[in-house]
Amino acid sequence: MRSEILEVRTGSSDVVLDLTRECQAFVGGERDGLLHVFVPHATAGIAILETGAGSDDDLLAALEDLLPADGRWRHQHGTPGHGRSHVMPALVPPYATVPVLGGRLALGTWQSICLVDLNVDNPDRQVRLSFLAG
Repeated sequence: MRSEILEVRTGSSDVVLDLTRECQAFVGGERDGLLHVFVPHATAGIAILETGAGSDDDLLAALEDLLPADGRWRHQHGTPGHGRSHVMPALVPPYATVPVLGGRLALGTWQSICLVDLNVDNPDRQVRLSFLAG
């Protein structure tokens, strides 16, 4: 297995950050296998979805409806509503696995691999990319 860490800066607002280009660069030159994408943070997740046509904003809006940034959370420190960031990975898991065929990610036409981060208190993220040859 080959593995590396991708350093990502997410900024100061909720974000869906497209990592597809970085993932493809990582598997480029490989043959067949599996790409595993994992974010080792308790407040971020990995989603496969369409981006650029509003779905990324729709996901953030849905998460805001499900997990409001208010004072209801028992886990309270940092910015108001920070506790929701610790619940979010139960809905958007911290990992995804994608087939690689002939050195290309076997994603659907409109699918992208995205980091989902609601934690505005920590803009510095790591994403582990691991390739397991088939």
